Amino acid sequence: MRKNRLRELIGAGQPTLGTHLLSSWPTVVELVGHTGLYDYIEFSAEYAPFDLHELDNLGRALELVNLAGMIKVEQTQWTHQAMRAIGSGFQSVLFADVRTVADAVACVRAVRAESPATGGLLGVGMRRDVGGVGEVGTLAYVKALEEVIVTIMVEKRECVEDLEAILSTKGIDMVQFGPADYAMSIGLAGQWTHPDVVKAERLTIETALKKGIHPRVEIEQPSQAARYLEMGLKHFCMGWDVGILHGWWRTNGEQIRKDLGGGGPR
Repeated sequence: MRKNRLRELIGAGQPTLGTHLLSSWPTVVELVGHTGLYDYIEFSAEYAPFDLHELDNLGRALELVNLAGMIKVEQTQWTHQAMRAIGSGFQSVLFADVRTVADAVACVRAVRAESPATGGLLGVGMRRDVGGVGEVGTLAYVKALEEVIVTIMVEKRECVEDLEAILSTKGIDMVQFGPADYAMSIGLAGQWTHPDVVKAERLTIETALKKGIHPRVEIEQPSQAARYLEMGLKHFCMGWDVGILHGWWRTNGEQIRKDLGGGGPR
């Protein structure tokens, strides 16, 4: 069974750095890995089209360049996508849309083995994580599932209102605040920096730290990390492939259009 690099870093108290991909092209994973600067990739499956063959190929690429893999899944896919991603070689799952303690418990169960000691929902599978047949149903498989990193999104009004109880759920390793969804859930769509949204983010971070859970922050560029570093945070996921591409096309397109005398595309 492959070692869980993200679990090792978190367990050692080390900082972690990831980046987001919506592309399922494995070569992009390799490009990130070849920089030697990132610890993991979050495949944001909640937003991206993909099939199960591509999920396996992403798992292969992650192993090739020694990166950990995290997958972001929405509520209706918690158990199915978590199971298939782990089977493909991902070792961390980011669960969106958590609202209640029962939701948080369901997230943890979705990645643990169905055994008396772990109380999960995952059975035996002949997938990539066990070498197809090599570790099918073994104790090593059960232990590997116990090492899977469980990260939950705090992004709904109900979640923030019951945050103390939700973050008391055994098995949650990391937490991520989602300002866009939270703002929309309280009637402030698009107002990500509204005082009520900022207050909820701080509450999430402070509560997580109190509970011994690692807060993770999404940023677009290094300059945005400063205020979180001052709060003692050390887990960041920086940049989205689609945002990077769009930013390049917009900035450079505007410049060359200006050089050409203005105007839009012909």
